[in-house]
Amino acid sequence: MRGAMAISELPDFDALLFELELLSRRERELSGTRRKLHDRLDSFPNELTKKQERKLSDERRELHRRIDFLRAQLAPLGRHVDGEAGGAPGLADVSSSAAS
Repeated sequence: MRGAMAISELPDFDALLFELELLSRRERELSGTRRKLHDRLDSFPNELTKKQERKLSDERRELHRRIDFLRAQLAPLGRHVDGEAGGAPGLADVSSSAAS
């Protein structure tokens, strides 16, 4: 069969979903902290807070890159995977769909 991928070559969807969920939660935490830093900068701008905000923004940007990569890897599931909206299928959903 041409173009068919061997089962051993398929990614571990459960692990990808788990990582996506963890990263999505971390991203929400970082976004909340970043909002607070922006509020602080609006009221009391200073170099230390600016440096913290830049560092946090860089980390958040890297998280977004990894989240986008994971979503692309999960695309073969044929579902819309959106960790931010809580729409990611649960591990049981993936296991049951793989069994059928």
